[in-house]
Amino acid sequence: MSKVLYVHAKGGPPVGHALSRVAARSAVHLLALSELPATVTAEAARLCATAVTVRDADGVDLVELITDRAREVGAEAVITFSEYAVVAVAEAARRLGLKGPGPAATLARDKRLMRAAWERHGIPQPRFRGVRTVAELDAAGMELTYPLLLKAAWSAGSTAHQIMDSPEDLHGAWARSGAVMTESARLGFAELHVTGAGEDFIVEEIVSGCAQEWFDGPGWGDYVSVEGVVVDGVFQPVCLSGRMPTIAPFTERAGITPAALGSEAQDRIVELARRAVAALGLENCGTHTEIKLGTEGRMWVIETAARFGGAMTVPQIEEVFGLDLVGLFTDQLLGRSPDWPARVLTPDDADGAAGSLVVLAVDGDGKAWPQRHVWDASAVVRSAPLGPGSTLSVVAESSLPDGTPVPVYDPAAGANTMAGLCLLSADRPQSVVRDFAALVDALPHILPAGIGGEARA
Repeated sequence: MSKVLYVHAKGGPPVGHALSRVAARSAVHLLALSELPATVTAEAARLCATAVTVRDADGVDLVELITDRAREVGAEAVITFSEYAVVAVAEAARRLGLKGPGPAATLARDKRLMRAAWERHGIPQPRFRGVRTVAELDAAGMELTYPLLLKAAWSAGSTAHQIMDSPEDLHGAWARSGAVMTESARLGFAELHVTGAGEDFIVEEIVSGCAQEWFDGPGWGDYVSVEGVVVDGVFQPVCLSGRMPTIAPFTERAGITPAALGSEAQDRIVELARRAVAALGLENCGTHTEIKLGTEGRMWVIETAARFGGAMTVPQIEEVFGLDLVGLFTDQLLGRSPDWPARVLTPDDADGAAGSLVVLAVDGDGKAWPQRHVWDASAVVRSAPLGPGSTLSVVAESSLPDGTPVPVYDPAAGANTMAGLCLLSADRPQSVVRDFAALVDALPHILPAGIGGEARA
């Protein structure tokens, strides 16, 4: 039987989902760079032939660690679904002579290198500057047009994002973003391989989106993601996922599969994603490419990644299209011939729709809840105001334990302040948007009141 070394770290699709799909195709040897969620520990022990947990990765040469462990177990493939481990796994696979993202994986992690590659290839994107010091930020502020967005070059989950409306905002934003990256690293949400990555930032102009010109129904956000895979250097798009509007500054609230777009719009978006991915020179990896939608058909590529989309994007695709991305990708790394879709899948190919909602302590307009609440998954499932035929579940491994106070939403910390993750199934994409909008409004009334008075960031 084939052997796969599964490198686990925070982020990406739920490890319980991904691990079971890999185990269905191969013997699995687990190398955990962060603790497994308590809800999947027993299942992981059952699924894995061996399991090694690295309690403290500080100062550890991760590439050497991964390659040594892969040789010990005789791994024929090394796989990860975490943004923070992609670069280390890519380099380990290269040293081992195995399939992986290749040396260009860094271009799909460091937003400065990513944007520079796109600039060389004429890919439409916001104007930007890479910055490592407050002096460089000051210089960028003199060259770009306000408002500006500061974000960490190696971050994920909308962490360390700061909107700056004038030069007076630069230094405060710099200090706050730096503090958030330090805290994210403490929580395990940080690049694991590249030393000093938390000090790298990018500042960019904010482009104006317009969802109304792209979607027929209300409630959609002004950007989408193209989910795909690179097979031996060739990009193969799988489908598009839509979004609800972000919460200020740009924290994602919900993703919906499929995106309810017409065929012409989808074709144009996919073609831009194809150009963006091709410009990076990736070899074998999942991809997740975010594209901003503007007026009169304008588009800008925001970022891409050399891994599948996080949260519940992968399970959503499996639910509505019957496509096991994790299993297919495992086969690809093992040198088999997986049956990837011959064309990008559309809403016409979908069996219903699915979406995932990040529970944050803000209402539909992004305003903080007036009072503190505690998380109660059963109350959410029991009392969610859903439409006919819709069903809701809570992803336990991505949610706080019941009875935990819901964190106050921190705009700079983004998804680090989430309380839970919900998965919704419905008859069509617009129903998911409708049900999520109703659930967001209902959550402060569904969740039990906490102790602590008013909720203030």
